[in-house]
Amino acid sequence: MTMINQEFYYTIEKAGSAEFKDRGSKFIAIAQPIASVEAFKEALNAIKKLHPKATHHCFAYRLGLDGNNFRVNDDGEPSGTAGRPILGQIDSKGLTGVLVVVVRYFGGTLLGVPGLINAYRSAAALALQITPLVQKQVEKEFEVQFDYTMIGEIMALAKQYNCRVVRQEMQLFCNMTLAIPKNRVTEVSYKLQELKNVELSPART
Repeated sequence: MTMINQEFYYTIEKAGSAEFKDRGSKFIAIAQPIASVEAFKEALNAIKKLHPKATHHCFAYRLGLDGNNFRVNDDGEPSGTAGRPILGQIDSKGLTGVLVVVVRYFGGTLLGVPGLINAYRSAAALALQITPLVQKQVEKEFEVQFDYTMIGEIMALAKQYNCRVVRQEMQLFCNMTLAIPKNRVTEVSYKLQELKNVELSPART
């Protein structure tokens, strides 16, 4: 799944949770936005602390726009019965920047492989159904260096073209990381380079 040529992508901005039951087993799915692997680790640890007595904490996440940054984990369930079905639900909605953890409390009856796949898929689907999806612009980050006197013009340009200030250092000579919507990069770059005492370069990621 690659979104590299698109101008927009879909994600979630707040957490959502839903429950699915089958033959005594309880599956609680928690969907939440994440921006990095570090954020994923923190979120998973927090969920494990909330559900210390759960039998399994299975998950899937997808990050970034190139389709390569994802992970699935069955956490002791038979291989392919939990993480993959969860990721399938994230992908069916075309989402990125999303983690879904499904916590299972075992109810005493074995569900079998088809039953587990259905339970983890259904729990993840329910959590993503109740969580509002948001559309965001694909952006490219640039470093902008400029003389402090140019701040007004830079900010006006950023506002006009819906750019986002990621980071800024304001001294006599200023340094700013600016996220420019992908479909406006040529236009904004040209206008910034037309200004006096302004240097523009792609941000190092």
